Amino acid sequence: MRIAIIGAGNMGGAIARGLAKGSFIKEEELTVSNPSNGKLERLKAEFPRLHTTNSNQEAVMGADIVILAVKPWKVEEVLVPLQLHRPQILVSVAAGVTFEALKHYVATDMTLFRVIPNTAIAEGASMTLIAACNATTEQTDLQLLLFNEMGLSILLEEKQLSCATALTSCGIAYVFKYVQAAMQAGVEGGLRPKEAQRMLAQTLKGAAEILLKEDAHPSVEIDKVTTPGGITIKGVNELEHNGFSSAVIKAIKASL
Repeated sequence: MRIAIIGAGNMGGAIARGLAKGSFIKEEELTVSNPSNGKLERLKAEFPRLHTTNSNQEAVMGADIVILAVKPWKVEEVLVPLQLHRPQILVSVAAGVTFEALKHYVATDMTLFRVIPNTAIAEGASMTLIAACNATTEQTDLQLLLFNEMGLSILLEEKQLSCATALTSCGIAYVFKYVQAAMQAGVEGGLRPKEAQRMLAQTLKGAAEILLKEDAHPSVEIDKVTTPGGITIKGVNELEHNGFSSAVIKAIKASL
């Protein structure tokens, strides 16, 4: 299987690194194209057998899967000259560009996927959203396998992507905002910033591990640490008094 990645920016580069490190694709089966050479050279230094080029046309020649990792406003400009068609598969990482729009730039019966990772993909810990169009079960399963090597992927209907993107791609910024605020409180309490950050990061990691268990629920986990008259319930109530839940809900709805 040969995979072409168009765009070596933050997302394209992270996907290239994730695939090269994974077990399904060999380095030499990957080709990455980018108009400038700096990012390509860094990729090549890490993965010497990976192919790089400045030509999108060269990259997609003979590719089974084409991953489009460019800004949404560049999609038409990049795709139209390539004239992609079956049996190639197009995987678009361009947020907000619908299947209906993509069909104007490729063969209308082509197998399409919309994939929305978040920035944690650079650490192999992305929550990646996947929607499929004109795809078989086998093709869809392959995409899930590929992106599960870079974190966790989930299959959704296209109409669900907007809300899910607010929870995951936008949501990671909201998590960082909480960490930033909690760090400030920690520093005021006498901790060094790096100490506070490390404590919070491990706390979030632990909370995530608990929530990824199938029988876990936030309310149950909160109950476990909020003893009657204890310090945690006082803090939780203070968050609610100041509109914490409402602020989170409004932030996510504003991102739709």
